[in-house]
Amino acid sequence: MKKLYLGIILLSLVCMNSIAQDPQFSQFYAAPLYQNPAFAGGAYAPRLIANYRNQWPSINANFVTAAFSVDLYLEKLNSGVGIMVVNDSQGPGRLKSTDVSGLYSYQIQIGEENFLRLGAQATYSNKSLDYLGLTFGDQYTNRGFTGNPSSDPFADKNNITPIKFVDFSGGALFYNSKTWLGVSLHHINRPAYSFLASGISSTVPGCPTGDCLPRKLSISGGLKIPLANPYSGAANADKEFNISPAFLYKRQGQFDQLDLGFYATYSPLTAGLWYRGIPIKKKNITRTNNDALVFLLGFRQDNFSIGYSYDVTISSLGFSTGGSHEISIAYQLEPLERDNPRKRRNKKELSCPKY
Repeated sequence: MKKLYLGIILLSLVCMNSIAQDPQFSQFYAAPLYQNPAFAGGAYAPRLIANYRNQWPSINANFVTAAFSVDLYLEKLNSGVGIMVVNDSQGPGRLKSTDVSGLYSYQIQIGEENFLRLGAQATYSNKSLDYLGLTFGDQYTNRGFTGNPSSDPFADKNNITPIKFVDFSGGALFYNSKTWLGVSLHHINRPAYSFLASGISSTVPGCPTGDCLPRKLSISGGLKIPLANPYSGAANADKEFNISPAFLYKRQGQFDQLDLGFYATYSPLTAGLWYRGIPIKKKNITRTNNDALVFLLGFRQDNFSIGYSYDVTISSLGFSTGGSHEISIAYQLEPLERDNPRKRRNKKELSCPKY
């Protein structure tokens, strides 16, 4: 039965109109380029970031997502550039996608300490479906699996073609040393999204095939609040001690989600707690829209940082899913331009928040 459920989940993701959803990271603050292209070059130095997420590992219909990005800042051009690769696998490797993105941002200084960044992103996406071994609804009766051939169009490999498209995204970010607020819009051109060789007619504006990837709107923001160091000895004088409440709201198609929480840093350690869901929004009459609680533990030393988080499922799926495991790793190299160390130090203090 789990294979049947897996088939239903996969087909619902790729067959029905405008319900395909992007992968997500609970540590959205540790995947800045995935969240908003305006973050490209935000460290003012070459930066390497890797993210890995395994969602619902206890069931066959789990989701595994990995992302890797490289970005840097070009001081003479007031610009940031980056490259990002995202690989996503749904089910036991049945539905796979690989996205390769180029990112660009331009920075504008507003007053003494405020900055505005405008970002753009172009992505090439390749998605494939391995239908071998899947069973379909018309192969089952009240007595179980019949073994008869299926008439479902997805059962015929001649009807299946890989999905390949180019899409575009944009974003904006306002920030200073204590606060930030960003907005991004992904899949602006709403690319066609169907594995079937022949599409269907549609009355949806801007979607002639009826199967288009819906736009994703993301809004994020937060504060960085310094706290008094409880250990003021000379050995601890340089330790960072702060708390950072933050949020991320996403809306794609008919679905929306809110991540709300905080992380506290007493260098070199970071701990955080997050809630995902919109409790005031009812899915139906009896259930509230709760998804997960996220617990985070991280370590940062010099230019290296690593974080681990675990999602406790609090939706109707329950604890049987195994929750979600997520790891993020980042390494920041030395700045490329060394001709003005004082200017570089000032910029580093005002860089995008390292959440």
